[in-house]
Amino acid sequence: MMMSLAMIDTEAALDTKIKHVPKKESSLRKWGPSMVVIFGVIALNGYLLGPTGGNIPSLSDRQVRSRELAAERTSLILDMEFDHAEDVKIMGSGLRSFGSRNLSEENGGIMEYTRRRHRHLGEYVHVDVSGEFSSFGKWSIAIIYFAFWVFLMFPNWFLPIGRPGIALGGGLTMIVFRYILMATGNGPFFDSVNVIILEPLFLLFGLMLTTIYLEKMERGGLFDKLRDSLDDPVSWKRSAKIMTMSTIGSAAVMNDSIVLIFSGVVVDLCVRHKVSNSLPYLLSLATTANIGSGLTMTGNPQNILIVSLAYDEIKWVEFAKNMFLPVLLATGINWVMMFTYYAAELFPGSSGYGHNVAMMFGGGKTPEMIAQENAFFARKAAAQEASGHVDVVDDGTWSIWSWLQVLVTTGFLAFFALGYDVSVVSITAGAILMVINSWKRQNYDPKPDTTEYDAEGNPLPKKKTYDMDGNEIEPEEEELVTESETTLTEVDYGLLMLFIGQFLLIGSFDDTGLPQAFFFATMGGCADQMTSSPCVYWFVMVVTILSNVASNVPVVQMLAATFPYATPYDWMQVAFSATIAGNLTMLGSAANMIVAFQAAKVGDRTFTSERHAPFGIPSCLLCLYAGTFVLSNIHFSPECSIKLGDCDDE
Repeated sequence: MMMSLAMIDTEAALDTKIKHVPKKESSLRKWGPSMVVIFGVIALNGYLLGPTGGNIPSLSDRQVRSRELAAERTSLILDMEFDHAEDVKIMGSGLRSFGSRNLSEENGGIMEYTRRRHRHLGEYVHVDVSGEFSSFGKWSIAIIYFAFWVFLMFPNWFLPIGRPGIALGGGLTMIVFRYILMATGNGPFFDSVNVIILEPLFLLFGLMLTTIYLEKMERGGLFDKLRDSLDDPVSWKRSAKIMTMSTIGSAAVMNDSIVLIFSGVVVDLCVRHKVSNSLPYLLSLATTANIGSGLTMTGNPQNILIVSLAYDEIKWVEFAKNMFLPVLLATGINWVMMFTYYAAELFPGSSGYGHNVAMMFGGGKTPEMIAQENAFFARKAAAQEASGHVDVVDDGTWSIWSWLQVLVTTGFLAFFALGYDVSVVSITAGAILMVINSWKRQNYDPKPDTTEYDAEGNPLPKKKTYDMDGNEIEPEEEELVTESETTLTEVDYGLLMLFIGQFLLIGSFDDTGLPQAFFFATMGGCADQMTSSPCVYWFVMVVTILSNVASNVPVVQMLAATFPYATPYDWMQVAFSATIAGNLTMLGSAANMIVAFQAAKVGDRTFTSERHAPFGIPSCLLCLYAGTFVLSNIHFSPECSIKLGDCDDE
């Protein structure tokens, strides 16, 4: 008992030493880096393109030839006869799959593949109905969209509804208003069913199911071991571990799954260490998850879509080779910015940036860091003593349930990497874990104790019941609570509602054609040579803006329909910019929304739009332009289309 009190006193004394009154952040300190980087981007593009676009080069002979070949091929496939019933049999009722890129000559070869893909792009990816809107219809839809965009960015400015309620309310508003527009002749029919993309919803449900069972199946199991592997009493090391795990994990699996699994873990670590500001750690998770996901074609939804819609085949290794250097550079920039911008939180007691670098590479510590370590170990020892397990040492052995979790997780990652449908894989993994957990509860876990006790703690005899004849009725064996009543109720259905609402809002806005008009108006003379220098630096900026306004997946769909013969190199630039764009604002990436939602669910509401932007804007733009420069000069994908035939000109 005396030892426990001493431990608590030591902890309190150490906590007192490391507490400090936070200084109020000035507007210059908060927004200065963002403003400098924004003006730098404007100046750079003004210098490269000229104030009026006078420096935009004319089209090269190869580019002119590519345009002619594209127009010729489109004309040929439009003249081809086809059987709609046969297409439905091959491609599905929604024409959602155009099949193999490498059809044999007997099956039609390149032309038949191009025709099927053309139908796919025209009838599923983007149906251009913008001409059926009146001016009033277009601009009223735009006003509604941007109003709800602001509400989603700053959900606490108005009523305490929350993002899921705001998004769903916005989606329903669009449905009702689009019906009014159609009835009054100001707009076309709103195909609300098709704008809700089901694959991300299935994926999110499967990931949530898998995550919940990994966390709940066993105390001290795989999930707790993962959490402990990220723990460290030194703040900057804890942030570094989070960023390393997030980067590698997002590249291996998918950014949404990583942030879904580890958002709660990061908040728990902040609570464990009594961190006054969890924002650096949540930003460490979210920003590196977005950057790391750019490395592979399975890292995020837009990369998966790009690979499926590209005219020429892009293989996994080719994608990763192109993205390795840009992602590596962007990761390094984000790390440096994180340790610089949040130096006060991550390096308490440091005398400056040079001191921080010396501690990172030389291993030194400030007195405040030592105090944090002592407080951490004091709390740990006190908790062990209070639980009566002071002398218990973890021998590193794993239970059968931990091994089963590892087996399922390994299979989950393997099928992800092999290119199987990510939605099916994640739901299947969750279902397998659900069956294992229910079997474990039924046959191995101790049965719940239903004994009642009196006021003095003595067990009370079980109550007996009798029938009409006075015979004792034997009590029935109590049934175990089902998975539907326990774990399945922990799935965040509000998060699914958030994405459904956003799909409805974005789908209606895209129908107006305003995002496409914005693209062509802002690209100007660069529209026909998007990825040629110097236009590429303006192109990636336009993609970044559109990805934050209209979301990155619809932007990819729009580009695929507008530029159906884009080269593999073109798509590499789109993939990198649309991915890095996720760090510009809170709405730039689904991963950001998941982090905010999951953190708020456990009581941490520090990850907001206004707190994200001062770091996200400069980090995004610096990573974007540095990575674009590297990718422009070092890439392995051709700048021509093999299937179109314009590579023969080189």
